[in-house]
Amino acid sequence: MIRTRNLTKKFAEKIAVNNLNLQIDAGEIYGFLGPNGAGKTTTIKMLTGILYPTSGEISIMGKNIRKHELEIKRAIGVVPDEPRMYHDLRGKEFVSFIMDIYDVDREEAKKRFDEICDVFDIDYLDEFIGEYSHGMSQKLMVATVLMRKPKVLFLDEPTVGLDARSARVLKMLLRKYADEGSTIFMTTHILEIAEKMCERIGIINEGDLIAEGTLDELRASGGKGEHLEDIFLSLTGANDEEMKEIVEGL
Repeated sequence: MIRTRNLTKKFAEKIAVNNLNLQIDAGEIYGFLGPNGAGKTTTIKMLTGILYPTSGEISIMGKNIRKHELEIKRAIGVVPDEPRMYHDLRGKEFVSFIMDIYDVDREEAKKRFDEICDVFDIDYLDEFIGEYSHGMSQKLMVATVLMRKPKVLFLDEPTVGLDARSARVLKMLLRKYADEGSTIFMTTHILEIAEKMCERIGIINEGDLIAEGTLDELRASGGKGEHLEDIFLSLTGANDEEMKEIVEGL
């Protein structure tokens, strides 16, 4: 469902993503982790057609993104790290706008959207988006994506701004959609979420994919520790003793 071959993105002389090769199957929840500035968001922007790569190939649902860009964008869903919506629209107007843009079956999408609103406690659709908190905007963004039931779903820090109940509901919905055959590609800094939800995890650091696989496979590739947090820190070069010295010196 998602495949990249030698995917590379340069900004001037800086290599943000370097020869990235991924293969992610239907029904898989794939966690894409890395420190700040490692290349996670740049990768998602290339996979979703927002940024064009400097070199390399991207295939989504078996189709080359350069040749089938609009078709792919109609079929995927994207939840960015910051919900970008029109502040001068009311929530219900934004939902109607999204339905028109994607030309969905309005009756079916509306039924699914109403059900999602019930579980997320979205009861503010008559208010202007500009008056929403970050969490309110994030829940509406998630709802307008999930109502289309996309075949491939990209989420960049999806639980940021969500309360504990909404975050739990989102995790349950993603698990349900994956079980029904959807592919989930997600980034998160909350490693406990990735450890519990993701079948496989890729770790990117300074643009390079330094490890990939299940927890056991990550340990076999040099990661040390029982939990994902320990494995992640060891693979990305974090030093516990050094961090303790810095903290003690503050």
